[in-house]
Amino acid sequence: MNLPVDTAKLQNEMDTLAGFTQVEQTGRKGERAVTRVVFTDDDMRARAWLKSLYEDAGLAVREDAVGNTFARWIGSEPDLPAVGTGSHTDAIPHAGMYDGTLGVLGGLEAIRAMQRAGVKPRRSIELVMFTSEEPTRFGIGCLGSRLLAGTLDPARADALLDKDELPLRQVREAAGFAGDLTQVKLPADYYSAWAELHIEQGPLLECDGLQIGVVTHIAAPASYRFTIEGFGGHAGALLMPHRRDALCAAAEIILAVEHAALATAAIDTVATVGTVKVHPGAVNSVPSRVDLELDVRDTDPDRRDTVMAQVRKAIADVQERRGVTVREEEVNADAPATSSRAIVASIEKACESLGLSHRRMVSRAYHDSLFVARIAPVAMIFVPCRGGVSHRPDEFATVEAMTDGVRVLAETLRDLAG
Repeated sequence: MNLPVDTAKLQNEMDTLAGFTQVEQTGRKGERAVTRVVFTDDDMRARAWLKSLYEDAGLAVREDAVGNTFARWIGSEPDLPAVGTGSHTDAIPHAGMYDGTLGVLGGLEAIRAMQRAGVKPRRSIELVMFTSEEPTRFGIGCLGSRLLAGTLDPARADALLDKDELPLRQVREAAGFAGDLTQVKLPADYYSAWAELHIEQGPLLECDGLQIGVVTHIAAPASYRFTIEGFGGHAGALLMPHRRDALCAAAEIILAVEHAALATAAIDTVATVGTVKVHPGAVNSVPSRVDLELDVRDTDPDRRDTVMAQVRKAIADVQERRGVTVREEEVNADAPATSSRAIVASIEKACESLGLSHRRMVSRAYHDSLFVARIAPVAMIFVPCRGGVSHRPDEFATVEAMTDGVRVLAETLRDLAG
């Protein structure tokens, strides 16, 4: 039985969700710059609109203390562990409109397609919109799914500060999400299976001319903050032989990060210094302090640790030669996830029944599914995005690609739900 996906409705809802932002549409057709930071007015308006869609579909809606939103299609045996799907709808500044949102709206359309076809699932199917997958506001990614999986201490989470020095507890309560974060964690048998739909955020499917990616592994992310303390002064009066320039030291450390990642010769090893804050930040003042944030990812945590060992060795050398001090803070160092063979097989069976070309692949970006994997069997479905571009306004997936993904997700959920 073919499941009828409403392609026009899916595209219209993707466009509507993209409109919950203060950034206007720009560029070529299909491009839209989106900024939607967690618990801002744009985020709250998007949440209210999404809940109205869930209720229109007859789904039972609940929210937890951190704002994770659950929309459940109740099955014929509601006491069984549910089948889950979903993603996030927050977006970093000047991002695109497909990252995360396809997994939420596509998950909703997959449920509606089954409803149109008269499917009666045995297990309940639950769609989740996770809070703050992006680290934009509180400095740590996958905030909601970490708490849901029990991998983040609730007290530490509530004490996280945003750029205005407001703690998460105060911000979430102001947004209407009160309660004890210890209650967010789900029991280990809550989900029998989990499948997330997402754009690839890489170029492989498009380059190979394939329609679906079946994710077998999700890379392990680690994040670090470094503070380099040197000695500042007047750019004209502080002579070159006497300098302990924190920015020059930071430049060497950044290059050492690149060198360490390349030295593994592994395609799945990536390392990025994404933020550099220079103090005092004046053109005529020698930098006295620099703050760096480092992101290191790999499907092999031992290889990732080797990269960090090389970076620390380089830092020790820089400190000695340049007379600076470097402090390191580990933000997170997460384990990779391996997809469930059974769910991978279900996704591949769906692709074959629908006549869609597919391949197995690794997700080098990390997703909420990485943390759901701590409490349930998971896998992911990727669809191609133009040029492999993501986290930019020109992030783009065709409506045909999105529809293919929804069809595969719907067939997979139908299979997993029984």
